[in-house]
Amino acid sequence: MADEVDVVVIGLGPGGEDAAGRLAEAGLSVAAVESRLVGGECPYYACVPTKMMVRAAGLLAEGGRIPGMAGDASIRPDWAPVAARIRDEATDSWDDKVAADRLTGKGAELVRGEGRITGPGEVTVNDRVFRARRGIVLNTGTSPTAPPIDGLAGTSYWTNREAVQATRAPESLIVLGGGVVGVEMAQVFSRFDCRVTVVEAADRLLVNEEPESSELLREVFEREGIGVRTGVQVTAVKHENGEFTMDLDGETLSAERLLVAAGRRPNLKGLGLANVGLDEDAREIQVDGHLRAAEGVWAVGDITGMGQFTHVSMYQAAIAVRDILGEEGSPANYRAVPRVTFTDPEIASVGLTEAQARDQNLPVRTGTARLSDSARGFIQKVGNDGFIKLVEHTDWGTLVGATAAGPAGGEILGALAVAVHAETPTATLREMIYAYPTFHRALEPALHALTT
Repeated sequence: MADEVDVVVIGLGPGGEDAAGRLAEAGLSVAAVESRLVGGECPYYACVPTKMMVRAAGLLAEGGRIPGMAGDASIRPDWAPVAARIRDEATDSWDDKVAADRLTGKGAELVRGEGRITGPGEVTVNDRVFRARRGIVLNTGTSPTAPPIDGLAGTSYWTNREAVQATRAPESLIVLGGGVVGVEMAQVFSRFDCRVTVVEAADRLLVNEEPESSELLREVFEREGIGVRTGVQVTAVKHENGEFTMDLDGETLSAERLLVAAGRRPNLKGLGLANVGLDEDAREIQVDGHLRAAEGVWAVGDITGMGQFTHVSMYQAAIAVRDILGEEGSPANYRAVPRVTFTDPEIASVGLTEAQARDQNLPVRTGTARLSDSARGFIQKVGNDGFIKLVEHTDWGTLVGATAAGPAGGEILGALAVAVHAETPTATLREMIYAYPTFHRALEPALHALTT
């Protein structure tokens, strides 16, 4: 006999957990299905523990900047407190009891296992069948994937999941992939006395960001002793006698560890999408502005293809919940999706890059200012690498994109995200008062550069 509920939520990443909790608090009966950890990738293997790693590495870098500025300093990296903090403070040794209790405390039923859609409004988990009166919410997320390189499969390479569980920093590391995960982890481990080389098939790091961001990060990495190989193809990988070797175009690299950060795949296989008229082989689930994927089915998070970000998943969850509850609300708007790469300097951006805008045939112009030229950059002296780049639609007189690269770039981005989202005229931005001396004051010369 099937269990009758109002909603079944399959996948309890940030968006799924939030949706299940909100719906339960609204008085609906909710079956919340999860085969791994309640909370998903973010609190256990991604956002939270990796930023603890970034924070620790940043402290080491700041200590190294003391000579010539504030006296002398002797820095001795130690991974043990980093590993302990991740284990004890972030993940409870990768135990989700706190998150599970938080969810069930809101009234949802937690069901452990793989959920599969077995018919319209029907989900089967292990030997239990649930019938959802109002619908099904999908939030199954993504998993790390590895490219089909000869010799790679079956080796003990790391993904982000193994990296955050490391109990010591390796002596040497090859990072395969120059995207967000790759560059963050490369800099973290390098600052813990690990010899690091980043290998990227594209012609630059952070290929989805502005070229200026890629160039800046490469300069910083090379200054810090991080090897960078871009525009190369990996032909083979071997793991013998505790060492990885990687064959590139005419070069062989070796290291104690290999971190594969070359992309993620959506967790859609075996979900039973065809039973509600959706494509089983799709790379993502197409949704409308209210996150509806099919009759009685909503999808949120990475699987919608709108950005693999916790903040997007939570944003979508709130919209889906409103729709399920029959409440009024605006449809999803992705004009100003913010994103931050937590390297040092941070690479933060919102909206379109210049290239993306031109690919859409938008009439745009750009304005750029270097942080080192600002009063705060002068005061900072060391660790002041960065810039602000604005992309303005010349017909509308508003920003369609922006990048803030530098110290606290993600915080500077807040003002730029509001400007892009609210379509604030650049004329209005020029009339604002910007606090002195701050990094965000570099917005003024960047705005001025739009007119010259």
